[in-house]
Amino acid sequence: MTIDMKPDVQIDTHYYKVVGIRKLTDHAFILSMPKSRFKFVAGQHVSLSIPGDYQSREYSIYSAEEDENLEVLVKEVDGGYFSPKLKHLKVGDMVEVHGPFGKFGLDEKNKNKNKHVMIASGTGIAPFHSMVKSNPGLDYQLIHGVRFADEAYERDHYEKDRFLLCTTRDKNGDFEGRLTAYLQNADFDKNTSFYLCGNSDMIFDSMEILREKGFERENINVEVYF
Repeated sequence: MTIDMKPDVQIDTHYYKVVGIRKLTDHAFILSMPKSRFKFVAGQHVSLSIPGDYQSREYSIYSAEEDENLEVLVKEVDGGYFSPKLKHLKVGDMVEVHGPFGKFGLDEKNKNKNKHVMIASGTGIAPFHSMVKSNPGLDYQLIHGVRFADEAYERDHYEKDRFLLCTTRDKNGDFEGRLTAYLQNADFDKNTSFYLCGNSDMIFDSMEILREKGFERENINVEVYF
């Protein structure tokens, strides 16, 4: 994920004990911390670090704005340095939370009159989970691209007719193939706000497809995971 921070910006740091680790797959999990007085807008992200460790990583906030706990969705990176450390945390361990950061979020100007189409690859679904849960009654469609259907993280949290799963390695999704292939043949209302979150290749390809369908850049909101 890209972050633009100036060196002289004051960064809020919060120290929390882990209150829960919810396993989703062999490699993905939800890290849960008490939210306390932490305030954020759905779509924003935080930087996590472990006390005494010199590294940190950025994660989109997964929980709703009014949830009791602050949650992030983490996928362990094979051979990675930081995500395996998060995976081995236990309830009661301390973490540092810096932020929140970012302006990725719902199109407030058109929130109640537009359809909101959310397009995610992998763990890029995290900010959309926060947006949907923070805005009951939102007119949305969520398109999630993964390899295997078991990577449709907590899909039961979404309305069935608003969630579409694209899978590339099995046939257990709603569409077999890349989500960009689905987008190429999909029709969208002209009054649609788009949100893209995930790996850069998916985002750039999706933006080009939407442009060819006549949607302007001003209607497309982007958060890039590298």
